[in-house]
Amino acid sequence: MLVALGALAACSAGPSTRPVIAVHGDGEEPSAVTVPSGPREVPPLETYETPGLAWLSCTDSTKARMGDTAPAGTWDYECAQLTVRLDVPSRPGRGNLGMSLLRVGTGGSPLVVVGEAGGEPGTVKAARLAASLPAQVLSTFTLIGVDRRGTGESDAVQCVPDEARVGIVEADPGAESHDDLADAYTLASRECVLDMENRLPAVDSWRASADLEQLREAMGVPHLNAIGFGEGSRVLSLYASRFPDRIGRMVFDGAPDPTLDVQAVAQTRVVAAEEAFAAFQKDCVVRGCPLGAGATDRYKALLNSLRAKPLRGGDYDLTPGTATEAVLLGLADRSRWPALADALVAAEGGDGAKLSAFVAPLLEGREDDPPRLDAGLITDCNDTTTRIPPERVAGMTEDWRTKHPLFGAYLARKLLACGPFPVPQAVKPPNLTGAPPMLVLTTAADPITPREGSERAAQALPAGVVVGWEGGGHGALGQSACATKAAEEFLVNAKVPAGGTVCPP
Repeated sequence: MLVALGALAACSAGPSTRPVIAVHGDGEEPSAVTVPSGPREVPPLETYETPGLAWLSCTDSTKARMGDTAPAGTWDYECAQLTVRLDVPSRPGRGNLGMSLLRVGTGGSPLVVVGEAGGEPGTVKAARLAASLPAQVLSTFTLIGVDRRGTGESDAVQCVPDEARVGIVEADPGAESHDDLADAYTLASRECVLDMENRLPAVDSWRASADLEQLREAMGVPHLNAIGFGEGSRVLSLYASRFPDRIGRMVFDGAPDPTLDVQAVAQTRVVAAEEAFAAFQKDCVVRGCPLGAGATDRYKALLNSLRAKPLRGGDYDLTPGTATEAVLLGLADRSRWPALADALVAAEGGDGAKLSAFVAPLLEGREDDPPRLDAGLITDCNDTTTRIPPERVAGMTEDWRTKHPLFGAYLARKLLACGPFPVPQAVKPPNLTGAPPMLVLTTAADPITPREGSERAAQALPAGVVVGWEGGGHGALGQSACATKAAEEFLVNAKVPAGGTVCPP
């Protein structure tokens, strides 16, 4: 869709009053790198070429991957495979894997799209994004969607047994014992270690950032322009710290907090998720959806009814755990809030299919998009050296269940996930002391990357500029006309918005 030229005028700007918070790092010493210091200009746009890549039409297959949710209109997609270094810890710099790419747009400059390891593959994300960006972006840039290592068609990870996947998602957050959930994570870890062997530690954001550098080289451009969505922004921040002289025009849409430990990040997510549900309920009232003003109470009642009698499905049931995961995923996608409301009402009536559909991508897979739980779990656990003891998780669960009744217990129990997985080698990226401006978009009620954490991510950048959307859901790009216009002006015209710009809901 086209964003009105006057949308940016609807934004208001004001200075940030938040203190600067330093990034806490741990691990090995940073590798030697020349880091430019001081403020730098927004880099110019450069024309790309990919003589070493064989681009082939993949329009039909891409539309098939998106199914009924494929964007309207006529879109042409081309796909290619780039060989990158596997770089496992036991064989640094050696081994190969295939990285899947998709391009769409007519512009001469490349704009790389990096998604989340546990979310929709980056190639599909780019195909969807093309339909929500202003026309000028697509005539200035060619979007290059990337399936991160271990996802989509980039040598995807598929090692978690079905039994473990189902056990993780179906686990009841109201259960007194955590043993069944802990056992499911242990089974997942054991089988992935056996199946992947020394390849397991190579599925992380550090190596994904190096993949982007190989992509930049393959495109023959001096700087990397990119959009990072959610946890994909971590890959871009690592890229910036490792290759500071190659930073192009970068937009982070919902960046994870680099300053807090795993437990603190989870707690901020709990608060944000409950705020997102409140925004969802308010939206229900405004739209006149069937849930109305009683969405919160009806959701709680649904969980209690599922606890007494789960709705039987095919390979998995709609349980309190499945329903909670489905709601969190639905809250993250603002465009699906009407569908989420309808799904909750259907589940109240005994039909769990619509709500189960939200979690299906985590559990069910196909050749070009394996179950997304696997890559998300392994990447998350390889990106942190923190392992939280089960007894500590149990204490947090009881505390958060009282303080945050909708999602507290569920997200506290998620902290069991990495306990059984091998602790990765700690990596401390070099300090980034000089960089061009980078745009960070935040969303007020974001259940995945809470606003305050994204603001701290911006503060940790030498020249991070925040544009905040007062809306709800995970990500502002394509949802807020104001935030999208700010991104367009930055990417196309190198116009840096005023720091602290606020976009209306």
